[in-house]
Formats: sequence, structure tokens, C-alpha cells
Amino acid sequence: MDGIIPIYKPRGMTSHDVVFQLRKILKTKKIGHTGTLDPEVDGVLLICVGRATKISDYMMNTGKTYVAQITLGIQTTTEDQTGEVIHIDHSLPEKFKNLNNHEIEDYIDSKLKTFIGEIEQIPPMYSAVKVNGRKLYEYARNNEAVERPKRQVMIYDIKRQSQVLNAEYHLDGECYSVYTFDIEIECGKGTYVRTLATQIAEALNTIGHMSKLTRTKSAQFKLSDSITLKDLSEMTIEEQNNTLLPKEYGLRHMPTIQLNEHLFKRVQYGQKLKRSLFEDLTLKVLDSSQNVIQTYANLMEDETVLMYDNTAVAIYMPDQEDDSIVRAKKVFN
Repeated sequence: MDGIIPIYKPRGMTSHDVVFQLRKILKTKKIGHTGTLDPEVDGVLLICVGRATKISDYMMNTGKTYVAQITLGIQTTTEDQTGEVIHIDHSLPEKFKNLNNHEIEDYIDSKLKTFIGEIEQIPPMYSAVKVNGRKLYEYARNNEAVERPKRQVMIYDIKRQSQVLNAEYHLDGECYSVYTFDIEIECGKGTYVRTLATQIAEALNTIGHMSKLTRTKSAQFKLSDSITLKDLSEMTIEEQNNTLLPKEYGLRHMPTIQLNEHLFKRVQYGQKLKRSLFEDLTLKVLDSSQNVIQTYANLMEDETVLMYDNTAVAIYMPDQEDDSIVRAKKVFN
């Protein structure tokens, strides 16, 4: 049993829980996911089964799309709804009192646009990022201070998806005025959406947290493509096998070259090859709009999927020491 399954992960389950259940449902141990979803986050969790686990790293590098709810006026320890409230912006109603709903939404939209492109983030203390061999959440649980590494992440698009609502937030018998709205984010690997929520709040001259999150797309797989664990468990073995998508689906975002028979015989053994051998072949890449661009295969610059008879044979890349040579990064035997 080999292939890719987009699974719908419900809230309340860890990504490891999903993998554990799938091993029982599919009766195989070789299963892995391509990007952790926190327990209180639902949405698309891409699963690799069997030999498809060889491409999990490449699928992790693909973009993802989320729908998040942001609550302005409340700050938490974890930057999301699961943490302890540590600050309340009592002045928030005053900041918006001279603006009507349309003006508030225009103000928020103008700030959201400033986050498109490469931005800097500091991972939250309650995260699995390692510093000096320990995960940040281990420092947080022990109330230990540690300098967190900054990282650059890519926001491809961000837009508001709902009206901005003035709501009530109840805490310890008290009621506080907050504002909530939903946003859709298309982002690259390593983006912390809950951190982005706090950054957006800061840009709006207040505090905030992410109060809900759904992953709606991972690589090219949408929420509507996903299957539930329950539905999968009720299928026959044949139906389950038909649900698995070939590993090539998980590599469609990468440049590809269709090999001739002569090169195929050499590539399947992972041999180093001269660029000149690819002169008569075509390299296909996707631009930012997902349009196919064709160029000369000997101009290979990045990790490239080498195909034969529409099957991925290997991933090759330019040799770091001799640019006239390309070498195998991974061979699918």
C-alpha cells in the first residue's frame, strides 16, 4: 500500500493520533504526515503511506492555506485560545469609537496588506522550535527565559474573510469588549499563524490572539479533497487502495523532466550525469500562477523530478562542486 491521502483532522486530536489510527485502519506501519496540526486546529493533514513517505520532506516545503479567527483586545500565553489570558486592552473600545464599521474594516484591510511578502517572526514560547537542544515549550513550562531565534517566512496572500464584529469576552465573571474577524492566509513553510495574529494586532495598535484556525489547503490538496478517518475505516481494502493518490501528486509543484530510455537506465541507479546529456529534453516548471513554463532541461537549477513513463524515478540537483554535473538527491526504487 503506497500513496498519499489528504485526511481531515478534527479538533481535539493530535497529528500523531491520526497517524496511530491510520496504522490500524490501513494495517501498515509505514505512515507519516507532512506538517503537524495542533490539537485544537482542524483541516487538511496530508498523509504519506508506504514508499510515498520518501517524498514527505518535499511536501512539507509546499505552501499552505489557513482560515483564522483573530480576537483583538485579549493576549494569551500561547498566542491562541488555549493559553492563559495575560493582558486585556481596556482601551480598545475607545480606539475604534470614532470609526463606523466600514471605516474599521478599511483600516484593518490596509494593515493586512502590509504583511504580504517576506516577514520576520519570532516563534512563540509554546512551540516545538528547539533552542540549545531543548524545545521552547520546555523552557516555557519551567518559566525559564531564553532568546528565541528570529526567522523569515513568506506570506503569499492575506485577506479578511468576514465582517469585523464587536463581541463580548467573558472571563472570571467579567465581560470585556473585543473585536473579532476571520482572515485567509496563504503562506510558506514555518509560518506561525498565531504569531501572525499577534503581529496584526500590534499593527492595529492593540493586542490580540488567534481564537480559531482551520487549514483549508496543503500543497494542492483542499479541504474538499479530504477524507475522514471514519469514512476510510468503513471502506474495503480495494476502496482504500483506490483512495491513495500516487506519489507524483505530491511532487507536482517541482520542476520535472521526462527522460528518454537511455537516461532512465542510468538515473534509476543514481549515476552522476553531465548536463549535456539533457540538451534534447524539456524542463517544465510552474510559475507563481501555476502556469507551466517550458525551458531547456540542461538549464536545471533546483531539485528536479526526473520522470519516465509519467512515473517519478528520482530527484536530481546540480552538483555543488562541478556545475556541469547533476547528481541524485533521492532515487525511488
